[in-house]
Amino acid sequence: MAEEKTRVLIIGSGPAGYTAALYASRANLRPILFEGDQPGGQLTTTTEIENFPGYPEGVQGPEMMEHFRQQALRFGAEIKSRTIDMVDFSSRPFKVKDDRGEEYLADTVIVSTGASAKYLGLPDEEKYRGLGVSACATCDGFFYRKKNVAVVGGGDTACEEALYLSTLAKKVYMIVRRGVLRASDVMQRRVKERENIEILWHTNTLGLYGEDGLEGAHLVQNKDTGEERKFDIEIDGFFLAIGHTPNTGLFKGQLDLDEQGYIKVHGLHTSTNVEGVFAAGDCADPHYQQAIVAAGSGCRAAMDAEKFLMEQS
Repeated sequence: MAEEKTRVLIIGSGPAGYTAALYASRANLRPILFEGDQPGGQLTTTTEIENFPGYPEGVQGPEMMEHFRQQALRFGAEIKSRTIDMVDFSSRPFKVKDDRGEEYLADTVIVSTGASAKYLGLPDEEKYRGLGVSACATCDGFFYRKKNVAVVGGGDTACEEALYLSTLAKKVYMIVRRGVLRASDVMQRRVKERENIEILWHTNTLGLYGEDGLEGAHLVQNKDTGEERKFDIEIDGFFLAIGHTPNTGLFKGQLDLDEQGYIKVHGLHTSTNVEGVFAAGDCADPHYQQAIVAAGSGCRAAMDAEKFLMEQS
């Protein structure tokens, strides 16, 4: 089977991948994009999106990702509903193989494989996803104005989420499995000073409940001790803030990753340690993880790839 060749090969979809495909197509680079096992990325599991410019009335996550996809197709991007199983960045052209065993040669590669939010592993989390369970307070907090919510976690991210939600919600519970917060001193102080935030120490979540949506959580405090206590809290929103896992396992040993597994990029550019390989979106962003930021980095990655190709010609 002959290897298919392309000037730009994009691994992953979502706002970063589709935007990279759009810009690369408009530059007449004829990119090939592999959508992966979750076409459209994390936003396809999100309901209402109200903080992306251009949608004054809001938009459903899957609908917005389909708009991104169709715009990339309009300018000639080739989109394949497949995953990439193997990459070889040791020499150019780069070699990749998809899940059907078909091989491709690429002058440049843009990695936009995203990141996955960490969940507790409770069956109820999946049941109420989009119906009260969220991993992004900035994305979904607005829907819980004047309501009671809970944030799971004790690090800086959890504190930031709780503080943000406290400006919207009536009451914010922080469910912390330890007796201390792992956040910075300043974040701890801000949380403890906020009147509508209550920290539940030494507490774990046993499950969630509700009829047509989330209504509360079953909790246990001081688990497996003589002071164990089980109780419920009434909440409308349950926010996970225990971190994300970048989807970068495929690139270990080939691209430089940080301690958390995020791809390292150089300064304001999207270039990696391998010339001709670029990274965009949440797989290279441990800080912002917002759709608008991912889309912008997809634009930059395509422009960086175009410049690289021009310099090589």
